[in-house]
Amino acid sequence: MWIDKVTEILVGAAEDVILPRFRALGEGEVAEKSPGELVTVADREAEELISRRLRDVVDAPVVGEEAVAEDPGLLRALREAPEAWVVDPLDGTANFVAGRVEYAVMAALVRGGEAVAGWIVLPVEGRVYVAERGAGAWRDGGRLHRKPAPADPAALRGVALSKYLDPAKRARVEAAGARFAGFGPGVGSAGVEYAWLVDDELDFVLFHWTLPWDHTPGVLLLHEAGGCARRPDDSPYRPVETRPGLLAAADRGCWDTVRSLLLG
Repeated sequence: MWIDKVTEILVGAAEDVILPRFRALGEGEVAEKSPGELVTVADREAEELISRRLRDVVDAPVVGEEAVAEDPGLLRALREAPEAWVVDPLDGTANFVAGRVEYAVMAALVRGGEAVAGWIVLPVEGRVYVAERGAGAWRDGGRLHRKPAPADPAALRGVALSKYLDPAKRARVEAAGARFAGFGPGVGSAGVEYAWLVDDELDFVLFHWTLPWDHTPGVLLLHEAGGCARRPDDSPYRPVETRPGLLAAADRGCWDTVRSLLLG
């Protein structure tokens, strides 16, 4: 089955290229591709390997994070091509460089501008999350069903990276955080946070940046597990749009509650 083949590709890239360099990066193997944005030899080699192998599964353009950094025009494939792959070879590069375990390998297949399949691999934990549009979500082969979140905000756990918000919104978000059971800035890996959402370890995540490789796999995974991810204006997330703002939550009721408290 082609979905299993993609899983093998991502797990293989993690085992062959990423994990051998974890906490073992050499001199010259880390660079700054833009201010504050790190890239490593593992990012680049994993993306090249994954992209080549994915094209053998479905011969379609690959919109990879590192390739787009070199040629932003590749993003047009998500809008113009009948099918396109989205790849984040190492989501959470700063964590990887620092020796922290919160990083992921992600991919999705987009058809007609909508995600039809998505994958998140957590290499250190050995967890694999897969979603197929309309068919469900799985973790390590077991079906995933996200439990409903508590109705009481005081029992909710979530994160929000508020530092990119304008001062008024940031003040509101940070003040509202005191009303939840747990609230923090996140771990710097959307893939890890989506995994925590479907595993009932978080109830919501407020994202600012919404680049397709960070969110296309996770939004599909969350929806197929019974969760809810929508723009703050209540419009759906689509990979072709990169405007800021996305709230992911355990279910629609939780989404409504958190949106009201955090964003008004």
